Amino acid sequence: MELAQYFPIVRELQIHADDILRYALSTIAWHGPVELLSDTIHTQPAIFTHSMSVLQIVQQLFPTLKPAAVAGHSMGEISALCAAGVFDFENGLRIARTRGMLMKKAGELSPGGMAAVLGLEIPIIEDICQRASRDNDPVQIANDNCPGQVVISGTFTALDRAQQFLQDARARRIVRLDVSIASHSHLMARAQDDFTLQIEAIQFTDPEITVIGNVAALPLNTVEDVRKDLRDQLTHRVRWTETIRYLHSIGINLFIELGPGSVLSGLIKRIAPDSSTLNLSAPQDLEKLNSILLP
Repeated sequence: MELAQYFPIVRELQIHADDILRYALSTIAWHGPVELLSDTIHTQPAIFTHSMSVLQIVQQLFPTLKPAAVAGHSMGEISALCAAGVFDFENGLRIARTRGMLMKKAGELSPGGMAAVLGLEIPIIEDICQRASRDNDPVQIANDNCPGQVVISGTFTALDRAQQFLQDARARRIVRLDVSIASHSHLMARAQDDFTLQIEAIQFTDPEITVIGNVAALPLNTVEDVRKDLRDQLTHRVRWTETIRYLHSIGINLFIELGPGSVLSGLIKRIAPDSSTLNLSAPQDLEKLNSILLP
């Protein structure tokens, strides 16, 4: 809401989002209640709209600033693709809204949860997930956030089994997340077909700038690459560590995070400690960007 008070373009985009969705997302985003905003049906389009608002401000204030590449974590991939010109704001918002609705429905049909695991390497966690999984009762890695921080996702009983194995393997900490959806797991398969229909019905164009996909952690060069990554992302892990390492390997040392909070900036500093990060979410953050860009 603070951005909207300073920049008319933010208010305009929020009103446009309300018109597209045919309900007052802006009221929920700005005034709550938190319980309603936390519903993934509203969270996903709200995050997308906020990120696109910040992007429009940056484009307005710094018209010569062009990213070398973009990437987004989980739902943020939709924002990254929109920023790369794959689709416009209206279609991006519809994708985010549909994704949230279908994931919620899949979570109701196939209940599950997620847990953050600290202090264990990926191969150990992968082996534990395999041992803890049963037919129709799976658990898998959902997010490889940064070295030493991994999120697993699955049924509640599979998570219980995995937690015991993780404790035996001396994980530094295991934190059950306050969610009722097993994101980025096979429990989201029920959302797959309808989501595929949604993204295939929308006109995509090849990315104008490099976009790194969540599933393969490699550039998405064509429309088909984009569709496949978006489709597979629902049931596959977010390879964020590999994504940032790839970007760093091609010479990117300044990462600008657009959107609420600075979680990704913190993860990036752990993945590429010699890089610089900046989160743009509030008006004062734009002054920081201005100071970086000054000669």
